[in-house]
Amino acid sequence: MLKQDQYQNISDQELLEKHQRAPDNKWLGVLLGRYTMMLLGVCMKYLKNEADAKDAVQQIFLKVIKDVSRFEIAYFKSWLYMVAKNYCLMQLRNKNHQLHPLDGVELTAATDTFDLHLFLQKEQQFTLLSNALQQLNPEQQQCIILFYLEKKSYQQIVEQTGFEMMQVKSYIQNGKRNLKIIMEKSNSNDSK
Repeated sequence: MLKQDQYQNISDQELLEKHQRAPDNKWLGVLLGRYTMMLLGVCMKYLKNEADAKDAVQQIFLKVIKDVSRFEIAYFKSWLYMVAKNYCLMQLRNKNHQLHPLDGVELTAATDTFDLHLFLQKEQQFTLLSNALQQLNPEQQQCIILFYLEKKSYQQIVEQTGFEMMQVKSYIQNGKRNLKIIMEKSNSNDSK
């Protein structure tokens, strides 16, 4: 059995590389062990049920084991967060496709369609944002992910990345502007 603290000095990227060189899942197990609580938190946030959240974490582990080699992952924690969020959104969407009695009253098709339509719009925007994020340069991408997705302060980003404070602010500002441009371009291409 691998002890997590035994590998605390090995970065996520190094563990990913070890897994790619010798895909025996031991290194992936260490990596996933680091983020089990984060995954549970993400799943609880979306699914609002502890049993469903725990099941989702197990399914996400299986998905990661199956899919991790298919992607070039620059920031494992952010990638894992996106995988978990997408998994939970798909679970919610699948539930929304089913009409359930609610306190003895059937949901009407119109009510269900409206909620589903709103959800699908948000999911489409999330997909556009995710794709746009991949088009940023690595520094902007890293700073945007740390600031907006991981809710890190400027100072925490400086400490984590080694960038200067002005660089961090610039990467976030320029990254945000570039995301907007990329998404507007995507939206205009989709409407054609």
